[in-house]
Amino acid sequence: MTPTEQLRSQLLGYRPTDVMWGWLAPLIVAAVGGFLRFWQLGEPHKLIFDETYYVKQGYSYLLYGYERSHPTSIKSPDVLFTHGTPNVFGTDAELVVHPPVGKWIIAAGEHIFGGTSSFGWRFGVALLGTISILMIGRAARRMFGSTLLGTIAAILLAFDGQHFVHSRTGLLDLIVMFWAFAAFCALLIDRDHSREILARKVVAWQDARARGDVANASTRHTGMNFGPWLGWRPWRWVAGICLGLAAGSKWSGVFFLVAFGLMTVLWDMGARRAAGVRHWMWGAILPDGLYAGLLMVSLTVSVYVASWAGWFASKDAYNRQWAATHPATTFAWVPDSLRSLWHYHAEIYTFHVNLTSSHPYQTNPWSWMVQGRPTSFFYEGPKKGQDGCLVDLCSKAITSLGTPTLWWGATISIFVLLFMWALRRDWRAGAILAGFAGGYLPWFNYQHRTIFTFYEVAFVPFVVLAVTYVLGLGIGGPQASPGRRQIGLLAAGLFVVASVACFAYFYPIYTAQVIPYPQWRMRMWLPSWV
Repeated sequence: MTPTEQLRSQLLGYRPTDVMWGWLAPLIVAAVGGFLRFWQLGEPHKLIFDETYYVKQGYSYLLYGYERSHPTSIKSPDVLFTHGTPNVFGTDAELVVHPPVGKWIIAAGEHIFGGTSSFGWRFGVALLGTISILMIGRAARRMFGSTLLGTIAAILLAFDGQHFVHSRTGLLDLIVMFWAFAAFCALLIDRDHSREILARKVVAWQDARARGDVANASTRHTGMNFGPWLGWRPWRWVAGICLGLAAGSKWSGVFFLVAFGLMTVLWDMGARRAAGVRHWMWGAILPDGLYAGLLMVSLTVSVYVASWAGWFASKDAYNRQWAATHPATTFAWVPDSLRSLWHYHAEIYTFHVNLTSSHPYQTNPWSWMVQGRPTSFFYEGPKKGQDGCLVDLCSKAITSLGTPTLWWGATISIFVLLFMWALRRDWRAGAILAGFAGGYLPWFNYQHRTIFTFYEVAFVPFVVLAVTYVLGLGIGGPQASPGRRQIGLLAAGLFVVASVACFAYFYPIYTAQVIPYPQWRMRMWLPSWV
């Protein structure tokens, strides 16, 4: 093994060599998960929960490029929309409180399959949900150096109820999850590529010194104080674009920018320290950290603003002409369109911080991990002879409930992650915690606001990675004894089987199956679920 390969191995850690299965296994799981998500995707043919906003707004984008409200003369716009008259809009623009990206993705499915197709309403989200299964399989394999653990992660995501329900519903939160996790995956690739560059440059400097190359040795002496610049790092560009798309779906995507930005700089610090750079902390901040911050922030902001293209191109969108009737007193050099957009965002912010109206399914984030109060997206109680009900009273429900084995296991896993990151300096534990920090922790600052458990789908990949990480600890690495690996593999296998079985048990209340009311009650394990 050459010096470069030795240092590269030290910086990157163990990597599996079974390339074919590294792709094929998660791809098979994604195909199975995709089949489940697309099977009867159009049922029920009704706007469920907040689809009443986003599906109709997506169709408004196709017609006008921005959101229009429906006139007060239309008393039941949802009924008209779902029964062949999707154009239920008047001429007035509507104040909407979420950016356009997610609604454009929903609109893409409506464009392909038609505005009257409930399959089309949900197609874009189902596609992203399916792709994310493959993504997590590949990401887990890269992080843990194990095709087995990558496959386990893909299975756990494919059979998580929260991810499954959102993949079959035209809402925005899974779209936030997809782009935020795509940014995380891009930074994982950047981590490996940048460490390969660092290893190559450090060894080149060491070789120059050994050869007595005075000029290069002097450069090495100076460079090793802070380490080399690692180049343009195109995967950070990808991450910045993805984070802009996440924020362009919901503002909560911005928190991932902060968490992942800090994460990638900390990774650089660890790499320079391991490579022998003297001032490794400043080396990570100065040559690459400032560039990373400027790059990712500027790309995120640019993509976010560009996502409002339909609003900019229109003349009648909400607040589009606000600046024309409110002359600037300061910052007069700012274009009227940007001043109008800024004022629009001020109104959106005011709405969000003052959203405190009571709702029967509102929750506190303290209860999210244990599934304290899952959100009911849809419920009907057909009686005998109605909708295929064969008993006196049935239930037909869609409940946004995470697979309990997974989420309860992740609740315990968080403490293991904290220990392994703080005391063992395991970067993988820190990376998973960064996902929780970006997707979960910010909501504790809004406990006064009306918020819901289903927001947690934005960080569900890190719930899966947390459990997978702990299962991997139980299995042990390549050096673990055969006895320990057998016990660990048995435990991991039992957990995965239990999670799939748990998902199957709750499947009827994920997909609006008509079941006898007592069977629905049997699936309400906690009083707070009703």
